[in-house]
Order: sequence, then C-alpha cells, then structure tokens
Amino acid sequence: MSPQGGSMTVRRPFRAVASVAALVVLAALALAALPGCQGGGKKLLHVGEFGSLTGGQANFGISTKEGVQMAMDEQNAAGGIAGVPLEVTVYDDQSKPEEALTAVQKLVNADGVIAVLGEVASSNSLAGAPVCQRAGVPMISPSSTNPKVTEVGDCIFRVCFIDPFQGRVMARYAYETLKLRKVAVLKDLKSDYSVGLTEFFTRAFTEMGGTVPVIQTYSKDDQDFRAQLTDIKAKGPDGVFVPGYYTEVGLIVRQAREQGITAPLFGGDGWESEQLTRIGGPALEGCYFSTHQSMENPDPVVQNFVKGYRAKWNKMPDALAALGYDAAKLLLGGLKQLSEQDPQGFQALQGPATGANREGRVAAQRKLRDLIAATKDFAGVTGKIHLDENRNAVKSAVVLKIQDGKFTYAGTVEP
Repeated sequence: MSPQGGSMTVRRPFRAVASVAALVVLAALALAALPGCQGGGKKLLHVGEFGSLTGGQANFGISTKEGVQMAMDEQNAAGGIAGVPLEVTVYDDQSKPEEALTAVQKLVNADGVIAVLGEVASSNSLAGAPVCQRAGVPMISPSSTNPKVTEVGDCIFRVCFIDPFQGRVMARYAYETLKLRKVAVLKDLKSDYSVGLTEFFTRAFTEMGGTVPVIQTYSKDDQDFRAQLTDIKAKGPDGVFVPGYYTEVGLIVRQAREQGITAPLFGGDGWESEQLTRIGGPALEGCYFSTHQSMENPDPVVQNFVKGYRAKWNKMPDALAALGYDAAKLLLGGLKQLSEQDPQGFQALQGPATGANREGRVAAQRKLRDLIAATKDFAGVTGKIHLDENRNAVKSAVVLKIQDGKFTYAGTVEP
C-alpha cells in the first residue's frame, strides 16, 4: 500500500498466507478510500503485475515491485494520466512458471487489466506472455533477457538488453579485460535464462580464441554442487562462468572455494541481489557479473531515482528496482500519448472489458501497443531505451566487481 493512498494491490492466486492476506485487506481498505476506484463507480486505469514475491527469486520480484509502485505512486501524486488514477494488482507467482501462467490468466481474464508488467525470470515470462499475446494485452518485462520472450508475439516488450548481448559482454570482459583463455561453465539445466546465456557466452568466447573445456549442469534448488565442481577443477580452467540466479550462485561460489578453485567466477544479471553476498560471503571476493546499471553512476537521472527510492523504501535500490521503475514509466508514457492522441480510446480503457465497451477497448489496447513499440530514446534510469523491430531494448551493460563485500563499478560495455 502506497503512502499516496494505496495504488497497488498484492495478491497470491492460491494458498492463503497470513502476511499476504493482510496486505490484500489493507490494500482493499485503502482503495475503497481512493477516488476513481471500482467500488466508487468512477474511472481508473487498471494495470496488472506478476512477479516472484516468494520463492528462489523473491529478492528480484520484491525489488521490481517496489520500482513499479514508486513510478505509479509518483504518477498518481501528479494527478494520474489526464486526471485518471492508476491501480495495480500484483500476483505472487512464487518463482514458478506454472504459477506465473495462472497469475497472468487471472489478470487478463478475470481482472481485465489494460496492460501487464512482468516478469523478471525468463521462464516465468515465457509462461505468461502467450496469455497476453492471445488477448492483445501489452506486456512489458522489466528484466527477462532470454530472446524467446519477445518472440512470443508483437504485444510483448522488454526494457532490458537480451542475452546474446549479455553473453558477448561477459565473453569480451573475460577475454580482453581479465585475460582468461580457458573457462568452464556451470549452468542451470532447467532455466531458459541460464541455458541461453551459456550458449551465447560460449559462442562468443570461443570465437575470440578461448576454450570451454567443460559445461557442467545443475537444477534450481540444488544445494550440493561438489561433484560438478570437482570435475571442473580437474579441467584446470582459469575462470568459471556461472549464468544462474543468486541463491544457487552463492552456494556454488562458496563450495568452489572450499574445493580449492581459486579462479574468478563470473556471471550475468541473475547474480545481483543482497542475498548473494549473504549466502556467498567472502568467497565472492574478486567475482564479476554483468547488469543493467550501477547505482554509483553520477547521472542525475540515476541519482534522482536513488534519492527517491531511499526516501520511500529506506534502502538502496538495485538494478532490478530500476528496471521495474523503467518498465512502469514506459507504460505510463504510452498511456499519456494515448490520452492526447485518442481521447475516445483512452476513455474505453477506463471501462470494463465486456459489453459495448469491449470493441473500443480492444482497439485502444492495439493503439497503446503501437505507441509503446515506437519508443525511441526514452530516458530511463537504466539508460537510454530504444526499442528495436523485435521490441527489445538496445542499451549498454555495466560490469560490477564484488569487492569488500560490495558491488563496485568495473566498466561499461556498449551495444
């Protein structure tokens, strides 16, 4: 529930959990007091979000939700879009693709949202995206980097770079900056993100002249990686690429050091979480990962976001929060353009997705999709966002080094 009056409702589709249920009650009470709420019979713009608020990627989902909520609260405090307030319904998909599918089905078919924000994990976005595509509902993923996500259809967008670029970034950084020539890989076999990033890294690194002597595998929620690490150590690599998520990565790095592997370990944006350093501890010193922005960037756009986020949430933001904020701002920009260019269509979005309003609403969502697809040079916190013909953001990446237990800026790589 936001300080500005509660523009966000958090729900969990199935099992009732006390804390989540409490949030729903509080949000409902707050919404009842808002002008423009459904209960009051007034108009509003109803947006959906699905994310991992519990489970293995909960840190990502919570950061993203906070970024989205910050953007929405700022917009509502400024009068909404053309005077119409926004409401966001959020479902927890528990870091599971099957729950993500159910959450998006509820948002689109039962709640009748005008657009969907989410998810972070590529596997979860791939589960939900076909529902939005079939219904013609624009969906913007903050940070799903697997190319397959936007290949689902022309209603699916993202504000992050994609894995072919991220794979090249870390291959170049490993080969040119770290001077590595023999890199082993340990990937999550069941993650589209991890499998895709492995492919793109391996291709780029070997094209540069490096070798990949072994690719070992694990599965999400595994706890013991010693057998894989023993095999990796036997191959004598001078680096280990681990394109996974922070929960398993923290354990892998710790067990790698216990096994006597001293070579640097590195990965992608799935590493960025406070939980990584809590799990991996000192074993992470000297490791690297690519991500979307450094909060140390002195750019006023970045520092204004950091200042606002700290004031709202009493903590430092991470790149996932910034991407959630950017995804929401991109949608808000599209809605603002729609309100100016097509007032009748904008009005249709404020009504139900049924009856006489349905046809106008479908046309308005198509127009909204077109406006989002035309995004050029959008000044996001995570950089200037330009959407290409496949609705993927073309933008730079940064590399962070873990030093003294902190994520420190190591370099920027342009597309």
